[in-house]
Amino acid sequence: MSERLRVLGIEGTAWAASAALYDTETDDVSISSDAYQPDSGGLHPREAAEHMREAIPVVVEEILGEADSIDAVAFSRGPGLGPCLRIAGTAARALALSLDVPLVGVNHMLAHAEIGRHRSGFDAPVCLNASGANAHVLAFRNDRYRVLGETMDTGIGNALDKFTRHVDWSHPGGPKIERAARDGEYAELPYVVTGMDFSFSGIMSAAKEAVDGGTRIEDVCFSLQETTFAMLAEVAERALSLTSSTELVLGGGVGQNQRLQAMLGEMCEARGVDFFAPEARFLRDNAGMIAVLGAKMVAAGDTIAVADSRVDSGFRPDQVPVTWREETETQWSERPTEDTLQGAEALVEIDGERVRKRRLPKSYRHPTLDERLRRERVVLEARLTSDARRQGVPTPLVLDVDTAETQLTVEYVGESDFRAVLDSKEGMARVRDVADHLATLHGAGIAHGDPTTRNVRVSGSGDDRTYLIDFGLGHYTDDVEDHAMDCHVFEQSLAGTAADPEALREAFEAAYAEVGDNDVRERLRAIEGRGRYQ
Repeated sequence: MSERLRVLGIEGTAWAASAALYDTETDDVSISSDAYQPDSGGLHPREAAEHMREAIPVVVEEILGEADSIDAVAFSRGPGLGPCLRIAGTAARALALSLDVPLVGVNHMLAHAEIGRHRSGFDAPVCLNASGANAHVLAFRNDRYRVLGETMDTGIGNALDKFTRHVDWSHPGGPKIERAARDGEYAELPYVVTGMDFSFSGIMSAAKEAVDGGTRIEDVCFSLQETTFAMLAEVAERALSLTSSTELVLGGGVGQNQRLQAMLGEMCEARGVDFFAPEARFLRDNAGMIAVLGAKMVAAGDTIAVADSRVDSGFRPDQVPVTWREETETQWSERPTEDTLQGAEALVEIDGERVRKRRLPKSYRHPTLDERLRRERVVLEARLTSDARRQGVPTPLVLDVDTAETQLTVEYVGESDFRAVLDSKEGMARVRDVADHLATLHGAGIAHGDPTTRNVRVSGSGDDRTYLIDFGLGHYTDDVEDHAMDCHVFEQSLAGTAADPEALREAFEAAYAEVGDNDVRERLRAIEGRGRYQ
């Protein structure tokens, strides 16, 4: 960024009315914020909008007093609460017009990702966003950020706040849970990870029931953190494995939690991955990140006409064509070809025609939770792999199960991951195979649980079978929701790894429709509407 730019940023998605000034020459960021604090309960949209209307002029005036000149105005277009977004957007338009400078519309969640990349100096990190209304994992490929995994119900911050409202604690709830957890001990709560997506609603219901049933609130708070943060760390690790990235950045207000940062740091250290969490002022909602990304967009010529600057409360990060990054930063390396591979969950050793998969202890997880998950997953994976094979789905033959070592031994199948042929002519035929295999599993009452492109193996040399492997997150179920989630996970994986995911997705759904349950496809559409920043 050679030309000096001084960009005024305005943030107004929900809680925080915030303005900031970013100077590209000095890399200095000045931020003025005024956060809405409800008298009781959670966020009240009308009150939040009233606060935004009163506070935005104050914080903007304070920042303008520090600026000798302004070269552009950037604002958060979404996602967020419509009334709050509109107030902040109106202020940004008025300023851009009065100052006669370009206007920049910034995606709030991409700003969380980009401020971490900017402050860390990383090239192409995976980003875990853990904020109030959102929770997802992002990685950049083919000129845009891809959502590799996300919450299917509520954001992590909102989930924690729902629990604290239940016990009559004032907002915000996250810091109060963090303090109470210091005196707590582990109590079992549901752990819900499906592929690279996750769900918090069942955990929160169980936590409320535990408190109502007499479990110490300190123990419930401790267990809430250990469980929900372990889920986020696991999905982040899966994204690192999928992309072969060696960098992880954290974003979002919940990212201020010291336990979450410690768990992610420990996970990354074990993988040889660099981890970065920005300072607190850039984790909570703030205009500084809006101004920094706005400056990058201005330098790339990515501005917006006032007439086209309508806010979008459901603005997804994967809807944004990324103009400010070089494509050379985005190449994801393929799975290594060595005989010993480190996956997200397990150490995989290839010994001729045999594959030994040993689930390694995860030090970032509580020992009780970790042992339970590893034992349950190795036993269930063996059963599901064998049962799927009996249904006619190509899978590895199970050769041995060692529960003491949490190790599964299976035959070696296929010549390469599906990813290797994903963008070739062969990819279309293979995606239809996957649709047929999943429909067969669903008809037999089985959900694979993690049907990503990494968990599909393909053959050649006269053996054209398409294999499903790694049933470690699978389960027996006749629930349409679980079967639709399989389809959703696979389609998300296509979106995260394919050059033309839409054509493959259409082929997948068309093939599934030929042999699968129509209710599954209808539920798939409903699933796509959840957890989407609405």
